[in-house]
Amino acid sequence: MNKQIKGGTHQSIEHESAHKHVSGRAEYLDDVIEPAGTLHAYLGLSTCANGKIKSMDLDAVRKAPGVVDVLTKDDIPGENDVSPTGLHDEPIFARGEVHFYGQPLFAVVAKTRDQARRAAQLAKVEYISEAPLLDVKSAKANGAELVTKPLKLKRGDAVSALENAPMRIKGEMEIGGQDHFYLEGHIAMAIPGEDDEVTVFSSTQHPTEIQHMVGHALGVSANAVNVQVRRMGGGFGGKETQGSLFAAVAAIAAKKHGAAVKIRPDRDDDMVATGKRHDFVASYDVGFDEAGKIHAIDAEFAARCGFSADLSGPVTDRALFHADNCYFIPNVELRSQPLKTNTVSNTAFRGFGGPQGMLGGERMIEEIAYALGKDPLEIRRTNFYGGEGKNLTPYHQVVDDSIIERIVDELEASADYKERRDAALEFNKTSRVLKRGISLTPVKFGISFTATWYNQAGALVHVYSDGTIQLNHGGTEMGQGLYTKVAQVVADEFQVDISTIKVTATRTDKVPNTSATAASSGTDLNGMAAADAAQKIKQRLIDFAVKEYDVAPEKVRFDNNQVIVGEQAFSFADFVKTAYMNRVQLSATGFYKTPDIHWDRDAGKGTPFYYFAYGAAVSEVVIDTLTGEYFVERVDVLHDVGRSINEAIDKGQVEGAFVQGMGWLTTEELWWSKDGQLKTHAPSTYKIPVASDRPRQFNVNLVNWSENKKRTIRRSKAVGEPPFMLAISVLEALSMAVASVADYKTCPKLDSPATPERILMAVQRLKGE
Repeated sequence: MNKQIKGGTHQSIEHESAHKHVSGRAEYLDDVIEPAGTLHAYLGLSTCANGKIKSMDLDAVRKAPGVVDVLTKDDIPGENDVSPTGLHDEPIFARGEVHFYGQPLFAVVAKTRDQARRAAQLAKVEYISEAPLLDVKSAKANGAELVTKPLKLKRGDAVSALENAPMRIKGEMEIGGQDHFYLEGHIAMAIPGEDDEVTVFSSTQHPTEIQHMVGHALGVSANAVNVQVRRMGGGFGGKETQGSLFAAVAAIAAKKHGAAVKIRPDRDDDMVATGKRHDFVASYDVGFDEAGKIHAIDAEFAARCGFSADLSGPVTDRALFHADNCYFIPNVELRSQPLKTNTVSNTAFRGFGGPQGMLGGERMIEEIAYALGKDPLEIRRTNFYGGEGKNLTPYHQVVDDSIIERIVDELEASADYKERRDAALEFNKTSRVLKRGISLTPVKFGISFTATWYNQAGALVHVYSDGTIQLNHGGTEMGQGLYTKVAQVVADEFQVDISTIKVTATRTDKVPNTSATAASSGTDLNGMAAADAAQKIKQRLIDFAVKEYDVAPEKVRFDNNQVIVGEQAFSFADFVKTAYMNRVQLSATGFYKTPDIHWDRDAGKGTPFYYFAYGAAVSEVVIDTLTGEYFVERVDVLHDVGRSINEAIDKGQVEGAFVQGMGWLTTEELWWSKDGQLKTHAPSTYKIPVASDRPRQFNVNLVNWSENKKRTIRRSKAVGEPPFMLAISVLEALSMAVASVADYKTCPKLDSPATPERILMAVQRLKGE
């Protein structure tokens, strides 16, 4: 097709809301004009991490200025639960017991948000407290429950292979959690309708789940609830399930009082009351030979899941799916342990357990390298997937699309890895205080929801009689550019400029039964669904042209804002108007489901992923051994997105993912007090990366020769999550710098996040040894 249209696929065009983002005109939920008489709700949170509610005196709350009502569990007309898994273990308001510090007990409804927020602090609650279990180790030591059924992946005989391996190492790694720290916090506004109807505006990645949870809470069916979201100010997984609480509270209050109700927590309360990335403790036993070839791995990944299941089952499953990363393991047994703790229920976060599993796997590579006195890159190359007999994952999926060796070869050359590593080794010989480290780490990330039924999407496309197009689909926009990319697909299908296309807010009454915008599948699924809808309309237009102008179907084509019919050329708008006058239907729904995937969780076998995305990064750091401070001097990335639909957006995603991953591994530390209170609940105590933390030299390139072997939208690959794990190279570079103080004789075993404090402690420990 002629690519003269402006904004078709494989073009770098600006994000559809970029001009509004930078000018402050992008409308987020808190900017939506409030209906007259809007009320405001605010949550009252527990100050006990584990115990029973002895008494709850809310008289002062009810008498506070502006208060209209106080909602408790007794005011919920339907089900007091927002569990996304149907386990009924996540109440909207506590049911007589509290399971974490910050658990919602009630909600104040007042005339203003300030009045509601102040009144919520006046509650007098007495508890019968018990000692809380706050982390993985204490939970394991005290025989804590599991929040959901664990998973085991097994292939070969790990026990025998470990016993017979020439060399063997056992170890443990603590992997920290992470707060999503989206710029726009959780927020919802509910507007009551007639009968049982309610419209909910929610900052959510999963409108259909909000629809279901609100329906359950109100005791009404799904067709009575309409959920709408135009854009989010960030999500990262934190708005996949966690928005249900706020939407349900707003809807309950709205229906009870016959008025619009809005709820928006402060940043502090948002961080206290909503889930985060799971902390893990990875325990491993790895057998290998003198060449660094892995013979067997036996590993357990135990996670702090919080008080309820939420998405901890699939998150801990995916940790196991990615523990192999790019490496073939002949004999392997991997187990998850999703532990119940007296902390907020952890949830989805970019990578969805994959980063924790991959980090544990890379620690094993690092252990082998230090034990053998080799460059970790050599160990990685020795164990890469590739070819018959070395292409089966621990979950028995064949890796038939690996391009990691070529990516690593190209990046090693373009980043001058060997020369720079040699230079770092020389520098460390003579520098007493500053030490350098460099590392090259690869990524293989599976793309698809492991819950197979979520791998579907719908779209609705209208072509209006003036030739303009309206596009709606089940995906949500959180800044990642999904709306832009899907619009490019539709522009490409009709061969019209993207300026003729308007993408409208995601609504459950336009496209039903949507999957969450998650698992990096937003463009894969919704792009294909939108293309399907556009193709249906195109076929109707072709059929009309064949009949009206007596030409063969192959003589009708769409090209450069025109419809070419035989020897005649019509503008797209004129042709559409003619078709309309001849009663051609110009609206269509589209649908897509990912083919060739299946997963048997009980057997631990299947093909859960449609394809894999690959990438690699080289990071160079320098640390101060007297203070533990560090700088990321240079990062080189080469990442695979298949045939990029929009290179500018894809590069932005890679850059953002890397920096966010770097924050997870270096500065972002969650800390709870002994009584279970989250102390890192604001920017003053929780350090996300800022502009000065970015790599001083940051070279990001996309693989320009890659094309997805599988039939995906324009042969592209997902980009949201895979580059997040490229930041593991930063942690391993820091590890090398620390190891230099003991002449690289031992693995420093840096836990994450590798804060300056941890780096300093590791340096002191190695010096002592």
